[in-house]
Amino acid sequence: AEEEFNIEKGRLVQTQRLKIMEYYEKKEKQIEQQKKIKMSNLMNQARLKVLRARDDLITDLLNEAKQRLSKVVKDTTRYQVLLDGLVLQGLYQLLEPRMIVRCRKQDFPLVKAAVQKAIPMYKIATKNDVDVQIDQESYLPEDIAGGVEIYNGDRKIKVSNTLESRLDLIAQQMMPEVRGALFGANANRKFLD
Repeated sequence: AEEEFNIEKGRLVQTQRLKIMEYYEKKEKQIEQQKKIKMSNLMNQARLKVLRARDDLITDLLNEAKQRLSKVVKDTTRYQVLLDGLVLQGLYQLLEPRMIVRCRKQDFPLVKAAVQKAIPMYKIATKNDVDVQIDQESYLPEDIAGGVEIYNGDRKIKVSNTLESRLDLIAQQMMPEVRGALFGANANRKFLD
């Protein structure tokens, strides 16, 4: 009877010992899992901080570029060439028989000259007549850097060729190159949009 008792006692001790070992192994795994989760969260937070800092830098760069746009306007010969191109491009984009050009009030003489240069070029290229009016009732706001907006005859279609809209467009198209020049190529990036 005593021998059976000792065997039973040994068996119970062994099963309890195994249960305790299993319990602590589970606890160790849980702690290890929590450590991994915590580390992953910290890594993600650090990655987000870096991305936020990069985004802030690019935003600052674009804001600085927008401030420099006003310098382009001060050089009237350069600005005239730019306006000539913007007006002609807007006419080509709309391809309408009647168009309305909006500009800033102080740009009116330059835009008028640009329109007069663009009409013959447009007629030669498209072999169509065109009536282009410059809107003298509602000008573009004074706080924009410059450029033009061109509408079709009933003002339902608009081509925005202001300097700001062009900068936004080029910034969007050139973003992969800007990122690459500032921060180097990203090994994790599969697409370059």
